[in-house]
Amino acid sequence: MALLAACGDASGPAPAAREFRMGFSAFPPSDDFDLAIQSLERWSPRADAAIMHLSVPWAGLLGGATPDEALEQNGIGLNQYFQSKNLPLTVMIDVTDGLNRAAEAPELVQLGRSITEPEVQEVYRAYARAVADRLRPQYLGLAAETNLIRLAAPAEVYQAIVTMTNAVAPEIQALPSDSRLYVSVQVETAWGALQGTGQYVGVEQDLDDFPFIEALGLSSYPYLGGWTHPNQLPDDYYTRLREGRNLPLLVVEGGWASESAGGFTSSPELQASYIRRQAALAESSGLVRWFQLTFTDLDLTGFPNLPPSAVLFARLGLVTSTLQPKPALAVWDSVFGY
Repeated sequence: MALLAACGDASGPAPAAREFRMGFSAFPPSDDFDLAIQSLERWSPRADAAIMHLSVPWAGLLGGATPDEALEQNGIGLNQYFQSKNLPLTVMIDVTDGLNRAAEAPELVQLGRSITEPEVQEVYRAYARAVADRLRPQYLGLAAETNLIRLAAPAEVYQAIVTMTNAVAPEIQALPSDSRLYVSVQVETAWGALQGTGQYVGVEQDLDDFPFIEALGLSSYPYLGGWTHPNQLPDDYYTRLREGRNLPLLVVEGGWASESAGGFTSSPELQASYIRRQAALAESSGLVRWFQLTFTDLDLTGFPNLPPSAVLFARLGLVTSTLQPKPALAVWDSVFGY
């Protein structure tokens, strides 16, 4: 990534007339390095912001690596590339299992460790401080999908997240990083959709438990919450979660799959409709960022260690895993002004 950044074009896209910025993460379609670079080069002209979702590298840090060494391995070079493209950075630090919020991070589970331990919490705090200091993101998320974790994981795991994020927040705010801090919440959980009740429950507890936040991150996969068409999403789908507070909103992950899998039904046309509806919601909700986490589909044969549930998220890309465009890409390009 450092080599690629050195060859980058710093002329990047100018901020669009729309008030929200749009972008992707660098998650690759497979373990093919050349294809990963092609994906980056394909989406960067279609973005005016970028996001990194960073799982805490627990094994390395608990094994003696420093946070700076971890970020030299995964983070700093990629950020240099984003800077070369004039893509302001958002970071989401994920502390549990992103594909199973009932569980802790797989690396910790393999080590027999837990974020309920003070030593592990201190490792997290050191890493979060380093992310703020070395990457200097405009928005820095300290924990992901906190309401879903509270619903699915043991209570002591959620409480550990509350404790360690509230401990590190003032430490980060004392740094000269100017990062705006946030946590993300799962939108369908807030609306009662993932619970199967359809009864809105909100995120008031999250807003109370994380009083340091200066923005609210949103994770939204409506097709997994029982919505069968994007046009069913209410106009206050995002804004209701603020509970009357004046908090900037940013979509830090989400999307609508272009193929049916795991009990839900979809199509490329439904995905295109979702991008169109998402654009309308972004405008009316006053989003500051809209991130489509994966630009490409995932070739799951290239990620043999992912759990079976990964199939639910494998077809979120606006292009296929071989970079062939889907109908949703044209809608994105129209909104972005590409």
